[in-house]
Amino acid sequence: MANHSATKKDARQAAKRRDRNKYYSKTTRNAIRDLKASGSKEMKDSLPSVASMIDKLAKRGVIHKNKAANLKSKLTKKANAAK
Repeated sequence: MANHSATKKDARQAAKRRDRNKYYSKTTRNAIRDLKASGSKEMKDSLPSVASMIDKLAKRGVIHKNKAANLKSKLTKKANAAK
């Protein structure tokens, strides 16, 4: 365990960040799952909000920017094919 006060604080901050990142990533994964399961009309309507969530994950550093681009590309292809 940490002995210095600054190291203890860093451990607390890391735990907070880990919980926050886990919440954001789980929420986004659930939104992606719901988007894939929805019909074509709902898919077109909710695609921008899910893409925004993915972009925010990449901006926060939770996922890599290329992974975000791949996810958005696949979702867009699926939405366009569902017309």
